[in-house]
Amino acid sequence: MLRVLIVKVSSLGDIIHTLPAITDAKLARKDIVFDWVVEEAFTEIPSWHPAVERVIPVALRRWKRTLFQTLFNSEFRNFRRNLKKQHYDLVIDAQGLIKSGVVSRLSSGLTIGLSDKAAREPLATVFYNKVYSVSWEDHAVERVRELFSRALQYSYDKDHIDYGIDLSLVLKIAGEQGSERDPPKSDRTIVFLHGTTWATKHWPMEYWRSLARHAVDCGYIVLLPWGDEAERHRAEKIVAGNTDIIVLPPLSLSDLALKIASAVGVISVDTGLGHLAAALGKPTVSIYGPTDAALSGTVGNNQVRLSSSFPCAPCKKKKCSYQGDPKLVSLKDECSASFAITPPCFSKLPPDLVWEEFQLVLEHSS
Repeated sequence: MLRVLIVKVSSLGDIIHTLPAITDAKLARKDIVFDWVVEEAFTEIPSWHPAVERVIPVALRRWKRTLFQTLFNSEFRNFRRNLKKQHYDLVIDAQGLIKSGVVSRLSSGLTIGLSDKAAREPLATVFYNKVYSVSWEDHAVERVRELFSRALQYSYDKDHIDYGIDLSLVLKIAGEQGSERDPPKSDRTIVFLHGTTWATKHWPMEYWRSLARHAVDCGYIVLLPWGDEAERHRAEKIVAGNTDIIVLPPLSLSDLALKIASAVGVISVDTGLGHLAAALGKPTVSIYGPTDAALSGTVGNNQVRLSSSFPCAPCKKKKCSYQGDPKLVSLKDECSASFAITPPCFSKLPPDLVWEEFQLVLEHSS
C-alpha cells in the first residue's frame, strides 16, 4: 500500500480543485490511499471521495487569532500528535502557501510541493524535500493534477476530468448530521449561488431579481442558499415576496451538495460553491467579471463560463477602480429602469444573456 498525505487546507474552491488529481492517482495506482489535512470547516469534502481514508482537521484560521497561546495549548499538541501517528510514503502540499508548508513539515514523510516559481508563496519551498514546477498559465485544477502526476510518476488523460464524488458518501455524512434524506431530483428546481467573498465578484442585486423573474415565469422554483447574515439578507431581497423563490435554511456542505445534486441546474457567481456544482456535473452557468475564468473558472461537464468583455476585465482586483465613461455602465438599454451597474464589468453580462445561456446548457445536457 502507498499512503499519501495531502495538505490542502482551504479554501472551498481550492479543496474541490484537488479532487480530480485524487481520481487520477487512484486510477493509476490501485494500491494508493490518501489522508488529508484540511480546515475544520471543510472536513466533509475530502470524505466524499472514496480514495480518502482519513481526514485530519486543522484550525489554522481560528488559531492565528491567538497564535502565541495556540502553540502551547492542548488542541495544537493533539493535532501534531494526530498528524504524526502515521508515517507517509509521500506528503504533498497542494497549496503552496507558508501555512500549508509548515503543516506538511509537521508530518512524518517525504514532503513534496511546488517550486518557488510555481508556488503562490515562494517561501513555502523551504519546508519541502522535493519540488516540481507547473505552469502559471494552466488552470488551477490542471496545476494540481500535474503536481500529483509528477510526484507519483503516472500519466493521465487531460481531456477527461472526474472529481470522484460519491453521492452515497455525501448522503451518509448528511444522515450522520441528523439531516433528512434529500428529495428526489427535480426538473423544475434551480439553485442560485449568489454569495461570494470579494465585493467585486458580486453580480448586481437588480440582475438577480430580474433573473429570478425569468426563472419563475418559465415555471422553475429557485433555491437561494446563504452562508452568513449578509448573504441571507441578499437572498431575502432577491425573493421580494415571490413564493416560487425559496431562501434555504442553514445547511451543512453535505446537505447543500445534495440540494445542488437534486436540482436541474445552477447559476453562479465566482464562488467555491460554483466549483461544487461543477464537481457534481450539474449544468451550470458561471458569471465572471473581475476574475479570470481561464485560470480559476469552473471545469467539468455541462459548464458555461461567461466572462465580461468590459475594457478592464479581468482586473483581478478586490476593489473596483474603474474611472471610465459612465455611459458604459448604465442598465438603460437592458430594461426600463435606469441605474448604474456596480461593478461596471457586469454590465456586459445582463440577466437576459445569462438566462439564454442557461437554457442552452440545459438543452445540451438533456
